Amino acid sequence: MIRIIKRLLKLAGRDAFKIKLGFLFGFLESIFSALPLIAVFLVLQETDRAGQGSDMIQLSVIGQCLFLLITGVAGRTEFRYLLSRYQSGTGYEIFAKQRLLIGDMLKRVPMGYFNDNHLGEITSAVTTDMTFVEMYSMHLLDKVVNGYIAVVLYSLVMLRFDWRIGLIFILAILISAFLYRYLQKRGKELAPKRQAAQAGLVSAVLEYIQGMAVVKAFHMTRTSSKRVHEAFEESRLANFKMEKTLIPIVAAYDFMFKIASCMILVAASYFALGGSMTYPVMFLLLIASFTIFSSIENMGSVTVQVRMMDASLDRIEAIKDVAVIDEDGRDVDLDRYDIELNHASFSYGQREVIHDVSFTIPQGTMTAIVGPSGSGKTTLCNLIARFWDVQKGEVLVGGVNVKEMTCDSLLCNISMVFQKVYLFNDTIYNNIRFGRQDASCEQVEEAAKRACCHGFITKLPQGYDTVIGEGGSSLSGGEKQRISIARAILKDAPIVILDEATASIDPENERDIQLAIEELTQGKTRIVIAHRLATIRNAGQILVVDGGRIVQQGSHDELITKPGIYRHFWTIRQKSSGWTL
Repeated sequence: MIRIIKRLLKLAGRDAFKIKLGFLFGFLESIFSALPLIAVFLVLQETDRAGQGSDMIQLSVIGQCLFLLITGVAGRTEFRYLLSRYQSGTGYEIFAKQRLLIGDMLKRVPMGYFNDNHLGEITSAVTTDMTFVEMYSMHLLDKVVNGYIAVVLYSLVMLRFDWRIGLIFILAILISAFLYRYLQKRGKELAPKRQAAQAGLVSAVLEYIQGMAVVKAFHMTRTSSKRVHEAFEESRLANFKMEKTLIPIVAAYDFMFKIASCMILVAASYFALGGSMTYPVMFLLLIASFTIFSSIENMGSVTVQVRMMDASLDRIEAIKDVAVIDEDGRDVDLDRYDIELNHASFSYGQREVIHDVSFTIPQGTMTAIVGPSGSGKTTLCNLIARFWDVQKGEVLVGGVNVKEMTCDSLLCNISMVFQKVYLFNDTIYNNIRFGRQDASCEQVEEAAKRACCHGFITKLPQGYDTVIGEGGSSLSGGEKQRISIARAILKDAPIVILDEATASIDPENERDIQLAIEELTQGKTRIVIAHRLATIRNAGQILVVDGGRIVQQGSHDELITKPGIYRHFWTIRQKSSGWTL
């Protein structure tokens, strides 16, 4: 338990002092909560004295009791308010910062991380786990710390009033400690399994929704829904097993304190009747016996949540511990935009896919990369953009090793247009200015005109203010591609990477997109991946990639005269150009 408190304090960083201040307020709240009991004791003591033939109850005693009651209630209310303000409010502040921190960190991790980890697991950790810890961490800290405070405070009070009752209290605490440790042990075993089942459920639902078109197209609705049902069932069983295992232990933990309360009640009555305890003390202990264990009982009731929180923190920290690729990078202002790979090699896990590749792309020129599917074309572009880092060799942009640069300072110089376009569930206006947030409406429209998409945008119901749905679902493939080109035009980066930007475009849209690409790439350092060789025949140099190696290099006119992959591709394309349907 102490370890979890330390983890939360470490997570809080500079805000940890507010949590510690909350502990102080919790302690003071416990002190002020005890004042009404002292007032009751004074009343009982004065009543007992008056019953033994003394004078009437003194007004000074009544004043003391009223003072203790008012002070106790006011102090408890004030410190409860301060506790909530400093701990609960701080909890929301801490995890708002953690979300931003993780969001910033995720954009700097290698893309391979997203290939190796299910989207549902990442989503569950950042949303479900983070929300659970955010909502309950400070509340659970309050319960646990107040429980520890109550143990110490009430033990001293009990020993002060009657050492025999104090021993009964301490004995109950010692017995409960064994149950509590067992409860923690079982919770630690079951909580990670429950959280893993929850993450699996999120993954299954996301996959089912994202793949709905394929599911329907292949009439696999029953099979796919069965997987989701299995994930729901696994989550249900994990939750049920946790409850079934822990509820009896929690019940035994609570029942033990009820027994201890009864023992205090019986013992206090016996000692009072035997004359070894005054009646005011007896009545005070009888009243207290039903309340003194409440804070300690709360510790048991929240143990399951604490263990779930521990498992959630493990999953959150697993994401935070992922190595970022620009940890040692620095902000660099480039003054030239040539690109060079020197003996670069790269592996996906144990499988090397780029083998000792070297080439140079002069500033302001166009370089085309062609080759069979899976030959490593896209991987080379991803290495230039530093989506991954090479294991051997180096990648230089503007004469600077990309490993020495922060991702932000590198990518601000690069625009990328992908074959698979992703647009955000936002307006067309915001999607176009995604890479340049300070762009004006006029600049956005000018970029759209140059990308040949202004015409169809103005025909939409709300024009540039039209919300296009997640992934741009309300637009055609050609329309999405032209918007992505407008986005790149507006960014106006000196290096442009086109990854098969026209591969899946119909002939009707191809002309417009080619015009848009020409507008985008004028005067830029350009890297073009294309299957349609006619679009790259004017490139300054063509790199032919096969099996992760550069097997041919030169201009179109040079390569067309040499036997090899490029001439073979060109011959096939020329033969197919006369085909008709």
